[in-house]
Amino acid sequence: MMTLDTLNKLPREEAFAHLEKCCVASTWIEQMLLERPYTSADDLIQKAAAAWYQTCSEEDYLDAFSGHPKIGDVTSLKEKFKASKEWAGKEQSGVNEASSETIEALAKANTDYEEKFGYIFIVSASGKSAEDMLAIINARILHIEADEMRVAMNEQHKITVIRLVKLIEGLSDSKFINSHITTHALDTTQGKPASGMLISLGQQTDHGILPISVGITNTDGRISDLLAPGCGLNPGHYCMTFNTEDYYNNNNQMGLYPEVTIQFKVTDEKHYHIPLLINPFGYSTYRGS
Repeated sequence: MMTLDTLNKLPREEAFAHLEKCCVASTWIEQMLLERPYTSADDLIQKAAAAWYQTCSEEDYLDAFSGHPKIGDVTSLKEKFKASKEWAGKEQSGVNEASSETIEALAKANTDYEEKFGYIFIVSASGKSAEDMLAIINARILHIEADEMRVAMNEQHKITVIRLVKLIEGLSDSKFINSHITTHALDTTQGKPASGMLISLGQQTDHGILPISVGITNTDGRISDLLAPGCGLNPGHYCMTFNTEDYYNNNNQMGLYPEVTIQFKVTDEKHYHIPLLINPFGYSTYRGS
């Protein structure tokens, strides 16, 4: 780990090598080098996003994707998810190994995804189990090519910032490190967080809904990284869709609503928290903090 001042003063070749550990797209790296010196953590996070979304092209996104190892076979997936998911609840500690059925389904989904889109499945996998990953890839493989590229490039930037935080001291203190929008799903029937619920975020346009992100709630019922750091939503109309049917099926419950879609309007750069209170026969929402 190095300080921001160190990054600013490193020789070009050395700085390039460090930034390449975060994202291999040369266009992004070159732009980041041009932006030096960085005055603060906020400055770096904002300029990292600008370099990705304003300077890079689809060719650069594919270049970045190529820097990730391909995980599409049963053996590598078994190793990755050998013991990755913690039981819900602070009173318990332990791990849940992914089943062979889940691993095989995930391997097939990875192969099907690459055959359809021409690049490997990119997702910010931190804290996600094999079951989570399978739910996410099964939702995203239904996208058309342009929509999936948009989601994949957002996931890539999440990964890039995670690596930048590991590289540069103090970046985690940036006010731009947190997602512009967050959510929290609560199961009011059971009186606990609705964990493992798939949620999709999209923008409403005259031509339909443009997918932005697909995530799944953690053991606390939250998704904190729907948007990549430094990437805010422009003013407009958006919607968040909660896959309540699969949630209830996975919890051996019957629910009246197969999904819940919350429409909302973004008008400024303030944080938007869109929670859901759900039970089998009703739901509510409000603007949280």
